Amino acid sequence: MPARDLALLTDAARQAGEIALRFWRQAPKTWEKPGQGPVTEADLAVNAALRDMLRSARPDYGWLSEEDPDSETRLETEFQFILDPIDGTRSFIAGEDVFAISLAVVQNGTARAGVVYLPALDRLYTATDHGPALKDGQPIMASKQQGIDGARLLTTAQALQPQHWPGGVPDLKRSFRASLAYRLCLVAEGRHDGMLTLRDAWEWDIAAGSLIAARAGAAVTDRTGQTLRFNQPNPLAPGVLVAAPGLHAALLQRLIS
Repeated sequence: MPARDLALLTDAARQAGEIALRFWRQAPKTWEKPGQGPVTEADLAVNAALRDMLRSARPDYGWLSEEDPDSETRLETEFQFILDPIDGTRSFIAGEDVFAISLAVVQNGTARAGVVYLPALDRLYTATDHGPALKDGQPIMASKQQGIDGARLLTTAQALQPQHWPGGVPDLKRSFRASLAYRLCLVAEGRHDGMLTLRDAWEWDIAAGSLIAARAGAAVTDRTGQTLRFNQPNPLAPGVLVAAPGLHAALLQRLIS
C-alpha cells in the first residue's frame, strides 16, 4: 500500500507543481489568513487540483489540508492525506524558487508515504516507511555530525535566544529557509546537520518531510524529544527537532536540562 500511495502522491505533486508555476512570478492575488500568514490564489488552485486527484483515487481516506476547513470525520478513517499545497508561501510571493508541495499519507498516527516537491527547481524528495529516502530517485542520507561543535542548524535567530536553552545556547552555524518541509529535506540529504522549530508546527508542514528525514537516518522528534504523531484532533506538533542522531541528542539535552 505505501508504494501505491507514493506513486499517487508523486504524480499528484508533479501535476500540482505545473499549476503552481503558472502563478509563480505572475503577481498572484494575495491576502492574509488570520493566524496563519499569507495565502494566494495559487495555494487555492493547487489545493483544489490535489483534492480532486487524491480524493477521487482514495475516497475512503481522510483529508487534512492547510487550505480546507478541518473536519472531525478524518479521525474516523484509517488512512489520511495530510498536505500543504504550497509550503513557503512567502517565498512563493517573493518569486523565490524554494517553495514546496508537501504531501503525506498517514495511518494510525504514522506517516507511511511522503513527497516534498519543489516545482521551480523540479526537485523531488520521496520516502515510504519501509523504503529509502530519495532525492530525484537517488538515495540520500542524513549527516553523521556528532555533537554541537561545527554543526549546521536550520532555525530562526529567535530560537537561539538564551531563555529557550536551560543547558546553554549551542554555538553553531545557523541558517534558515522559509519552507518547513524543505528544511526537513535539507537535513535528510545531509546539506544541513539539523533543523529546529520551537514554535508549534502544523501537521501539514511536517508529515511528509519528517518521514523523509527519518528514512534518511535523522532522529525525528518534537521539541521535547517525543515521537511525532499525526492526524491528531488538534493538528499541531509541539515544535520539531530533526538532526543527525549525535547532534539531536546534544541539542535535546540542552533544551530540556
